[in-house]
Amino acid sequence: MTPLKVVPGLLRVTLVLLRYRLDELIDATHLFRPLKLVRPFLGKPMVDVRPLSRGARIRLALNELGPIFVKAGQVLSTRRDLVPADIADELSMLQDQVPPFPGEEARAIVEREFRQPINELYASFDPVPLASASISQVHGATLEDGREVVVKVLRPRIEQRIARDVRLIRSLGELAQRWHPNADKIRPLDVVSEVEKMLENELDLQREGASASLLRRNFASGVDMYVPEVYWELTTARVLTLERVSGVSCDDIAAIDAAGIDRKQLAAKGVRLFYEQVFRDNFFHADAHPGNIWVDPTRAKEPRFIALDFGIMGSLPEADQYWLAQNFIALFERDYARIAKLHIDAGWMPASIRMDELEAAVRTVCEPYFTRPLSQISLAELVVKLFQTARRFELTLQPQLILLQKTLLNIEGVGRMLDPDIDIWAVAHPVLKRILRERYSPMRTFREIRKRVPEWFHNAPQLPELVRNAMRQIAIGEQRFVHDIETLSHQRDLVRRVLRMIGSGLLGGTLIISATLLWTLSPHHGAVLPLCLAGGGLLAFVYGWMRH
Repeated sequence: MTPLKVVPGLLRVTLVLLRYRLDELIDATHLFRPLKLVRPFLGKPMVDVRPLSRGARIRLALNELGPIFVKAGQVLSTRRDLVPADIADELSMLQDQVPPFPGEEARAIVEREFRQPINELYASFDPVPLASASISQVHGATLEDGREVVVKVLRPRIEQRIARDVRLIRSLGELAQRWHPNADKIRPLDVVSEVEKMLENELDLQREGASASLLRRNFASGVDMYVPEVYWELTTARVLTLERVSGVSCDDIAAIDAAGIDRKQLAAKGVRLFYEQVFRDNFFHADAHPGNIWVDPTRAKEPRFIALDFGIMGSLPEADQYWLAQNFIALFERDYARIAKLHIDAGWMPASIRMDELEAAVRTVCEPYFTRPLSQISLAELVVKLFQTARRFELTLQPQLILLQKTLLNIEGVGRMLDPDIDIWAVAHPVLKRILRERYSPMRTFREIRKRVPEWFHNAPQLPELVRNAMRQIAIGEQRFVHDIETLSHQRDLVRRVLRMIGSGLLGGTLIISATLLWTLSPHHGAVLPLCLAGGGLLAFVYGWMRH
């Protein structure tokens, strides 16, 4: 899209902002300031915006601008490290609802995707949608064997419209990056990239089906959470067929009480499920608002949740997952020095940061919270404030951590809505410690070693050549400094230490590989001998390191 083509769109956005009296945004963007003169000639908004907060005015303006801007506002609501709390709270209330498109068009899309008449795919297909959003809408249907399903269908020509609107949003982001005085803190182009990524994921319904399938497998028992089944033979990139489920929204307190469900038990289970998804499975539902999290009213004695809408899922790199878990444990135990050290060790902050200053900043944020009863402490609020404080120390956060922060806010909100007195700390601490104990146990380590044995044997023939090259480099280094006696002595000592480390490493590696092979090929002989061999290998590594 050429610059001239985006001018009408940019002008429309600016006029809507003016109409909703968003003066602070217009003032910050000096390029548009003269347009304030035309405000008296603009139409009035549907409500009187003068007494409303700036967050409410921004929310109403985004609703008027259309569904893609609503999506952008929803993404922006997750960036509480960048957006003021009052605006983030308002943006989190944005609802992605638009008028439905005709059911006959949905039927035609399904038939075009599968190249079959719809009556050969489903026993019945309801043309009246159950729900409608900016990207897709959902229809009820029945399979030939009588099972009820829901069919999610992408809107017609949605890809072209999204591409057009995303280009407009990117142009707005570029203007804000150039003209806004706080652009370095708001990082508008990063926000635009997150919007683009989210929309790209939501445009592929086969990807959403794969996410639902994995989450269902992670909670296969269905005791704590139920995930609808995906019907892959009736699923493509533009059509998703899921098992139809029934339940009540988790914010419908009256219906939950009428079903005789213990809300305290349900709230604690919701918190546990969050930590299990993040730290046990490393795959979590990242859009866990009440509309997507239902409660099964038929399970009064053993309450469970029902998950819906799998378009936005999150996962963390294994290293970030470990560092984040350790940070949570240190936070639960009020070990501020460890929190500071973990942030630097994880690479989230430069190594040049003074640890004592960071520790003092963390303590300043946390201590006021710990004067309250634990049941009154908001873990989500505390984490947000820690991230905001850490930004002063050049904190670098990946988008996955921001998504996790948003999910933590949603889950804690649901938990406190179900049980206002829930002690998030008492519920989360033992769950996280148990998961870490299982995840980093010796037996799990040996299982991971066993998985990697084929790769090690594949690379084993290269080991002698690598050792020879290392020795050659050491010899070259020794010859280069032979004229200096002290340096020569140092190099000879280095050679001896490297040789000692290589010998210990080879011995240790041989013992560990032997233990793994013995355990893999002859598991019926038990784990005692493999453990002894592996222990000897670890001792060899430790000996070589200590002598180094």
